[in-house]
Amino acid sequence: MNTRTLEDIERLENLEEVILDLRGLADAGAIIVVEGRRDVESLRSLGINGEMRLASQQPLLEFTEQLSRSGKKIVVLTDWDKKGGIMARKIIDQLLFYGIMPNTDIRSRIGILVRKRIKDIESLYNYIDRMRYELEGRV
Repeated sequence: MNTRTLEDIERLENLEEVILDLRGLADAGAIIVVEGRRDVESLRSLGINGEMRLASQQPLLEFTEQLSRSGKKIVVLTDWDKKGGIMARKIIDQLLFYGIMPNTDIRSRIGILVRKRIKDIESLYNYIDRMRYELEGRV
């Protein structure tokens, strides 16, 4: 087994751990904020069944106000491209205005693990699925 394969195995294990953490947050009632429908589909395919809200479907101030009134924990999970970073920053700033500290740890952890490989949440399921197949022969 070469070093590249060991790094990939460790990356997959770490990704699956983060996905389990995200699943736990969702199961505990946290709202996961994503950009679009395909992001939701990707996360659902990864077994995340909690409440997800699309940040791109209404004005940001209205969106964050609704999130703040929910009384639930918020997980910001926007893409890792420039647009996603800007959107995350705006959502975080608005929620902080309402006194809510959203979870950005999941986004950061996944972003570090997939850096230069994928840029968006909608690609996450296919990326993990492909890694499982290549490394373990499983889906």
